[in-house]
Amino acid sequence: MRLPDFEAWAIFAKVAERGSFARAAEDIKLSKPTVSKAVTRLEQTLGISLFNRNSRQMSLTETGRHVLEHANRIIAEAEAAEAEAKGSILQPAGMVRIAAPMTFSLQHIAPILPKFLKQYPHIDISLDLSDTVIDLVANGVDLAIRIASLSDSALRARHLCPVKLLLVASPAWLDQNGRPSHPSELAPKKAFVYTNGHSPGIIKMRHIKTKEDYTFYQSSRLQTNNAEAVLPALYAQLGFGLFPEFMIGEKLKSGELEQILPEWEVPSIGIYIVTPPSPLRPARVSAFTDFLIKEFENPPWVQK
Repeated sequence: MRLPDFEAWAIFAKVAERGSFARAAEDIKLSKPTVSKAVTRLEQTLGISLFNRNSRQMSLTETGRHVLEHANRIIAEAEAAEAEAKGSILQPAGMVRIAAPMTFSLQHIAPILPKFLKQYPHIDISLDLSDTVIDLVANGVDLAIRIASLSDSALRARHLCPVKLLLVASPAWLDQNGRPSHPSELAPKKAFVYTNGHSPGIIKMRHIKTKEDYTFYQSSRLQTNNAEAVLPALYAQLGFGLFPEFMIGEKLKSGELEQILPEWEVPSIGIYIVTPPSPLRPARVSAFTDFLIKEFENPPWVQK
């Protein structure tokens, strides 16, 4: 039985990541001809090209894009196996590749990264900020932070903390438009709508005591796929909106914003740490996961 060419697969994945034979060769400390020959050897074995390349640029072929997921998985499994075997002999080291949502990360992940980097001087961080949900394995991501529901059951998820969704507006807007006692009074009012969710503009609420359920549809004054973009309009007293508590908690504490209908609840969402399906995890990834869990034991945005 002929074994797969694991070295060639690993080199192919590095070339795809770096977008260049030369940069890949520099990263893995091999000569450029060695890297090129490994990819060519793999292409000959498969009988198909993995890269479109000319004198100026290169890109993955359709087949290359499909098999890259497998190549990244091979590397991840090998790294995890080495880490498992070495145990605590070596200090966690290497690059942790993280994908995370933009606003949450700027407000609550970026501020704690210096603490982690000081605590683990041999671990480096690559942080990709986007509200788009990406394929962890295909993109070579070690860890993702996801908010709300999870649809990919193949991934391993760890619940980090719950997050309340709160209807808020400026006190001046409420002075002008009235403080509603029932969600039905909000339906005619202009609102700010986040469009990147499952049901944009649809708000389901339940009364804390009576358990009455009510759903209403927001009339949009401003809508966007990044909730942070509507904050200036919110502070300028131009409407109301539904926001996660981590975005507006400090403004509620200071009185710059006011919660609407505090006796009504919107179903909470969760913040999760998501990793690829392998049960093995490199020590550097475990270190960052444990760090996040400790940091968010008591979320700083929670109203007290």
